[in-house]
Amino acid sequence: MIQRTPTGIEAHLAEDGRSWQQHLSESITSPEILLQRLGLAPEEWLSGAQAGHQLFPIRVPEPFLARMRHGDPNDPLLRQVLPRQEESVRMPGYVRDPLAEDRAVQTTGLIRKYRSRALLMVTGQCAVNCRYCFRRHFPYDEQRLGASDRRQVIDTLSASPEINEVILSGGDPLAVNDRLLAQWAADLSAIPHIRRLRLHTRLPVVIPQRVCDALLKWLSQTRIPVVMVLHINHPAEIDPATRNALGYLRAAGVTLLNQSVILRGVNDNVAVLESLSETLFEAGVMPYYLHAFDPVEGAHHYDVADEEARTLVQGLLARLPGFLIPRLVREEPGRDGKTPINLFP
Repeated sequence: MIQRTPTGIEAHLAEDGRSWQQHLSESITSPEILLQRLGLAPEEWLSGAQAGHQLFPIRVPEPFLARMRHGDPNDPLLRQVLPRQEESVRMPGYVRDPLAEDRAVQTTGLIRKYRSRALLMVTGQCAVNCRYCFRRHFPYDEQRLGASDRRQVIDTLSASPEINEVILSGGDPLAVNDRLLAQWAADLSAIPHIRRLRLHTRLPVVIPQRVCDALLKWLSQTRIPVVMVLHINHPAEIDPATRNALGYLRAAGVTLLNQSVILRGVNDNVAVLESLSETLFEAGVMPYYLHAFDPVEGAHHYDVADEEARTLVQGLLARLPGFLIPRLVREEPGRDGKTPINLFP
């Protein structure tokens, strides 16, 4: 059992004097303010931003905003979070639940899509609302976990010896306080057949201050290994504060992986994907998945065709060693796992 706290964390947390909770609560939730802060003409962008905002509310934390280029409507970080008029256009084949997760709910807050893994919806809150999110229509209120539901989840997992890995997801599990997360970790660690705990999160990237002493303490004290799967789509998302945060997580014994989504206008470029893999590796994170777009209603304008995605990854083969090339996959409802997309059909 690791019981150490990395040095330098106090300086990391004191960089701007605000806690991660303050950053979370002070996130931008207005299209008008986002455009104003970035110097973008409201007459050109506000109408579409308001239309999309009504369908899926905007949320952008200040540390993430600080990495965007002022006055550039095509900034790759801005494109991930700025609502657009296209979101209000209904397109055939783009649906509210593209992964059919409503059919995979086993008990309140527990989704079971694969034999050996179960996903726990710890919260519906995220630090940033990505416009392409495949759960932008998910009924989080129906899956809200109360005390009795938490007991039911643990009982269900305890009675399922084939499950050896639990994934904390949401929303973003790190939007929850560390006291509750530590309790979840303790309860899951007490189940003998659980061998790994996985967290799917964007918070250490969009609010690096989230990597604090309380988080590192419970992460380093769990019986079972912890794998953190980050979601980073563009190298500009990794700034010095993010690098520091990721270093503290590694020092606490956490394995860091990254999954990206291939997005039109964000990373549909070989040079960008190459830079992303190299930047991830320099920050101690291994590229894991490059997801084909999930056809969620309201986000069709991000979609990249499979043939184009294949061409991009084929380009990476000529530029990167194999261990830095993420696997191009698609999640298809009813399959036993992610479906690899053949690069040379």
